Amino acid sequence: MATLTENREQHDGISPVERLNALVFSDMQAADKLIHQGMGSVVELIPSLARHLIDSGGKRLRPMLTLAAARLGGYSGSGHVRLAAAVEFIHTATLLHDDVVDESALRRGKVSANLVWGNKPSVLVGDFLFSRAFQLMVETGNLTVLGILSGASAIIAEGEVMQLNSASNLAVTEDHYMRVVSAKTAALFAAAAEGGAVLSGRGPDFVTALRAYGENLGIAFQLVDDALDYSGRQALMGKSVGDDFREAKMTLPIILAHARADAPARAFWKRVIETGNQTETDLNQAITLVEETGAIQETMRRARSYADAAKAALAELPAGDVRMALGDIADFCVERAY
Repeated sequence: MATLTENREQHDGISPVERLNALVFSDMQAADKLIHQGMGSVVELIPSLARHLIDSGGKRLRPMLTLAAARLGGYSGSGHVRLAAAVEFIHTATLLHDDVVDESALRRGKVSANLVWGNKPSVLVGDFLFSRAFQLMVETGNLTVLGILSGASAIIAEGEVMQLNSASNLAVTEDHYMRVVSAKTAALFAAAAEGGAVLSGRGPDFVTALRAYGENLGIAFQLVDDALDYSGRQALMGKSVGDDFREAKMTLPIILAHARADAPARAFWKRVIETGNQTETDLNQAITLVEETGAIQETMRRARSYADAAKAALAELPAGDVRMALGDIADFCVERAY
């Protein structure tokens, strides 16, 4: 039986993300203009490297959440455009830094910036984009919004350090993993939606609802990404299959598979994760083990639960096309894995 999202996609021929983009199109165009202006610099390397990632086909989902939240709240100023651009700069900066830390080879189907220009330029351009983000936040003239996004930036960095410290450690718990996900991914989703809501001036219930939507959507998004790292769907989406495995990241599929493993499988996980002694055939065996133990299915079940929580948070918000698109995006976040 087709889902509601599938029915709508068949009806209008576009995904929920594309539909939301169409609903905030003029604002997104203005934000894109600010983004391209903001990455400009007399230092030629900066715009070249930044453009490599910013113009590589990302969906701009996080800034769209900011624009959609402001639209739902009836905001009529221009601060939401600056805030959306700031959100995209923060996201891009974290990706640049992540690819250096993770030694990634691909990003959005392209060779990663750190492989093209090197690690040092990638880190420094990421720092430049963080600075541009804070300039844009200040220009909104709203200290509450500045506090939300600056706080999120610190939380994201903490999440990345937490993840780095837990790599290669089979003793990592599900609770620790969820704290990492909440910090490194969900924090920016939550702040993006909350910031747009605050600008609208609609009151605490409205702000809380949109923050809850963004946070739950972000968790669902990361859970699906972690499941996809052990799936052929990852390659279709322009990403390397098995990056998390090769980097010995303790994501939920590994945590669950190890907890459910028999003695030979536990020995396998100890060798490939804790000692880092991996061979060319180990990824295929890891994929088989996470599938046989039901770890992928359980990860996806939890992602579905968080997506449903995101949709539930929208219930008291103004009805209309924007709210419907946000709800469908929560479904689409999970369904992209199939």
